[in-house]
Amino acid sequence: MNIPRHRSRQPGTGHKAQRGAALYVALVMLVLMAMLGIVGMQVAGLQERMAANYLNVNLAFQTAEADVRQRECYIEGVVNRSGVCADGEAPISQVCDDGFDATNWAAQMSTDVPQVNRVSIRAIGPCISGNSELAMGTGPVNEDPNPVYQVTVYATNQAATANAAVDTIFRP
Repeated sequence: MNIPRHRSRQPGTGHKAQRGAALYVALVMLVLMAMLGIVGMQVAGLQERMAANYLNVNLAFQTAEADVRQRECYIEGVVNRSGVCADGEAPISQVCDDGFDATNWAAQMSTDVPQVNRVSIRAIGPCISGNSELAMGTGPVNEDPNPVYQVTVYATNQAATANAAVDTIFRP
C-alpha cells in the first residue's frame, strides 16, 4: 500500500500568505509617487511666480532705463542748442545744496499711490567744479564750462506691480 506523503508546510508561507504583502508594497509605492508629484507641482508653481516677478522687475528697469536715455538726449539738445528730443523735456534743478539723495527719493516714490513714473534732473557741473556758490540757481544763469547732470528716474512696470530706479551722471 502506498501511503501518500504530504509535505508539511509551516503556517504563513506559500502563495496565499504572500498576496497581501504585494498589495502593501504597491500602496506604499503609490503614496510615495503621489508625494513626489505634489512636491513637483509646488516647485513648478514657485518657479512660475519667480519668473513672473523677474519679468515685472525687468520691465520696470527697462522702462526706467529708456526714460533716462530720453532725458539725456533732451539735455544734449539743451546744452548744444539743437532742440532734439523735445519730448523728453523736464525741469532742470540748478540748486547745488538741496539735500537730494537718489535712494531716499526713489523710496519715497515707491509709496505713492497710484504708482507713476517720475524724473529728477539736476545740473551738478558748477557744484562739483567750484564755479558756483551754494545758492546757485537763484541768480542769472551763466554758461557752465563743465556741464554735468544727474538724471534720476523712478519707473514701474505697466501693471505697477514692480518698480525700479536708475540714477546716472551725464556729461553731454
